[in-house]
Amino acid sequence: METVEASSGWGVLHLFYDVDPDAGDLAAAESILGALNSFTEQAPHQVCTFAVLGHKAALGIMAIGPDLARLQALQYALNRSPLIPTWSYFSLTEASEYAMTADDERDRLRAEESITDATEIETRLAAWNERIEHYREQRIHPQLPDRKAISFYPMSKRRTGTDNWYALSFAERKNFMMGHAAVGRRYAGRVTQLITGSTGLDDWEWGVTLFADDPGELKAIVAEMRFDAVSVRFAEFGPFITGLVLEPAVALRRVGVSS
Repeated sequence: METVEASSGWGVLHLFYDVDPDAGDLAAAESILGALNSFTEQAPHQVCTFAVLGHKAALGIMAIGPDLARLQALQYALNRSPLIPTWSYFSLTEASEYAMTADDERDRLRAEESITDATEIETRLAAWNERIEHYREQRIHPQLPDRKAISFYPMSKRRTGTDNWYALSFAERKNFMMGHAAVGRRYAGRVTQLITGSTGLDDWEWGVTLFADDPGELKAIVAEMRFDAVSVRFAEFGPFITGLVLEPAVALRRVGVSS
């Protein structure tokens, strides 16, 4: 199988299924588990399996990795099982074009923390640079977290009248997004966010995947962000799907596929 990789970023495939109740036997479970194991046996390809809450699907599978051909092969293998596709979404990991720079952080230290000593500013910047490099690496080459709950939704920026995101200057857009990011940082340690790009690849412009141990935090972060200025004026949201993260064999048993 010929490898297909993007010049930047990994492929992210969200797959959602119902289950054929008359075909979920031991052989079916072994076939599905075999497909998942075959996908992940070549690092850094990863999967997250979850039992979906609500009737949009029974089972969710989030697959991520650099080789798009490997993602497609997994999708095909799963489609030959008792799993019945209900929806899917494809995107690529990406770095934010609005990420803070060292100059932004230097200005913030002076304005928000009233730090004027040049040595202290450079010391703080060194620590900031280390954190931001880890953050950027996690955006492009993420390691899926071990959390109990997951929520996924696609979204786009509005392009209507005076609320046309793409008619704004870069400086205006960055100012909006820095305020938005400040909300997300308040949930650090409680919610892990993975924002992936899908412009030209799927129906929306981004996919947002949130992980948390407390499902209430998933609700809280989205609710708070909707009051942020960039969401109030420009955000368009697709369907939300929420599930309970489980080991693959456990997830299959939970949705009626024996293993």
